[in-house]
Amino acid sequence: MKKRYAFLVICLLAISVSFAQNRYQVGTLPTLNISKPLSNNWQLNFKSEFRQLFKEGITNSTKNSGYDYVHTDAAFVVSKKVGLNNKLAGGFLLRFTNKEIIKRSIQQFTIINTLSNYRLGHRFASDQTFESDQDMQLRLRYRLTFDLPLNGQTVDAQEWYFKISNEYLNIFESKDYDLELRLSPIFGYVFTDNNKLELGLEYRFNDFVNNNTRNRYWLTIGWYVSL
Repeated sequence: MKKRYAFLVICLLAISVSFAQNRYQVGTLPTLNISKPLSNNWQLNFKSEFRQLFKEGITNSTKNSGYDYVHTDAAFVVSKKVGLNNKLAGGFLLRFTNKEIIKRSIQQFTIINTLSNYRLGHRFASDQTFESDQDMQLRLRYRLTFDLPLNGQTVDAQEWYFKISNEYLNIFESKDYDLELRLSPIFGYVFTDNNKLELGLEYRFNDFVNNNTRNRYWLTIGWYVSL
């Protein structure tokens, strides 16, 4: 009972902080994800994401702005399956902005547990971002994902599924620290075994450690292709 009350208090505090602060962004995150299985349980993955804002500013203020292109990402990751349900991965990302090309290195370890008719995924990751005239930014990440079929016991071709993920990012840059929380409910449709589409929302909540909370709301559209 005490644990339930503690969890409820934490949720209420998070909600109250979210509404107390009023910086916000609203935009879209279209994504193309192409994977290519290789021999000996290796896999090559390419991901491109185009981020754009449609509105940002301060609630109840005239200091708001409209459409803005943010950046385009191109990420290349190589992974290898180790054991039955585990995967190690590493790669790099190039972020193209109006000013410069930002570079990022990526390391990941993923565990997938299949339980009855649903799956739980755990991803432990770290990345290092290198940007001119700024200190290196280090992020330590953990993501929990839950997904289940909406038709039958497994997800087959021409069927829908539901997925929700919760991610925590610890962000270090020089002597500064920030914690970002992400929540993303998604509906997916499988066209074929090698082709699927996902549509959902992603809520990002950060900078509350410094009492200057930023809320970001993204419409996510992902197309996944396996060659």
